[in-house]
Amino acid sequence: MHILLVGAGLSGAVIGRHLAEAGHRITIVDARDHVAGNCHTGRDAETGVMVHVYGPHIFHTDDAEVWDYVNRFETFQPYKNRVKTTSRDPQGELGVFSLPVNLHTINQFFRKTLRPDEARAFITEEQADTSIADPQTFEEQALRFVGRDLYEAFFKGYTIKQWGVQPSELPASILKRLPVRFNYDDNYFFHRFQGMPENGYTAMVERILDHPAIEVRLGTQFSRDQAGAYDHVFYSGPLDGWFDYELGRLGYRTLDFERFSYQGDYQGCAVMNYGEVDVPYTRITEHKHFAPWESHEGSVCYREFSRACTPEDIPYYPIRQVREKALLADYVARAEAERGVTFVGRLGTYRYLDMDVTIREALDAARTFLTHAEDGTAMPAFVAAPL
Repeated sequence: MHILLVGAGLSGAVIGRHLAEAGHRITIVDARDHVAGNCHTGRDAETGVMVHVYGPHIFHTDDAEVWDYVNRFETFQPYKNRVKTTSRDPQGELGVFSLPVNLHTINQFFRKTLRPDEARAFITEEQADTSIADPQTFEEQALRFVGRDLYEAFFKGYTIKQWGVQPSELPASILKRLPVRFNYDDNYFFHRFQGMPENGYTAMVERILDHPAIEVRLGTQFSRDQAGAYDHVFYSGPLDGWFDYELGRLGYRTLDFERFSYQGDYQGCAVMNYGEVDVPYTRITEHKHFAPWESHEGSVCYREFSRACTPEDIPYYPIRQVREKALLADYVARAEAERGVTFVGRLGTYRYLDMDVTIREALDAARTFLTHAEDGTAMPAFVAAPL
């Protein structure tokens, strides 16, 4: 078959490669002038630093097959994400603390020397708001588990800046886990496999796409009337975009990046959050620290600002509040009535996806397609349900 994939990010590349290896002819189009989507990386000409052009992407997963898959196309160096945050302690003094909140954070923030059991008792018995029996909002969830001081220092201001609403307006599900560790583990992620591609994500995606049955067309806009020329389409663009936004636009947050250079080491870590609401940016990223096996005198940094996404912006974070979910349900119903197209990826299913989940779902989509092709049944509009 001749298969079209819209988008040369992880979804399009992985599905395309899998189907190409199964003997199908693959065409991939992308409106941008590069592959790898939002995980695109490139060397800064002045400093030599590998820059994450659309913001940092750190690979972490418990999925052994996905880990083996990415290592098939690129060498992954060990990398642990250790995030710091600048905020004020209960005495109003500015300090730098470790995230996620851990035993070091607690002892430094409250100026104590607690052991793990003592810290657990201190937080759960003296700090946590136990009057909140069934947290319904992000704010209630945070107050219930960590108390007001930690909530206001590390969660409230950052959340307001990131999402553009008060935490009392966000669902408790956003803060899914107890956001405290009662040990000194400051590794932001907890997955078994964690790392960074030695030569960047773009090099990895280019290798995935390096197959004689794959044709990649960059700088190429897609319109729905082109779909009929192919046996099937995998679409990783915005779900509402497929329907020309006829029912309205699904809401996203976008990011603005303010780049600056520095000679030396600007902040000593890859990611520094800023928890105070009167600091307009959410964080500063220093990209040479994402490749600690390299050495660079110069440094490339970005201040990161979050705001509502307009039609001209790159959509980053799906909002998925009540209004958006209602609109999403309408678009999903329309999509399921379509034939010859499967919606995949972050934009195609209107879900925030980590890279490992994106790859897992792409592999599943490709395998599902091959099964349906073999038995002659129709491929569904979604392999991973958006709702």
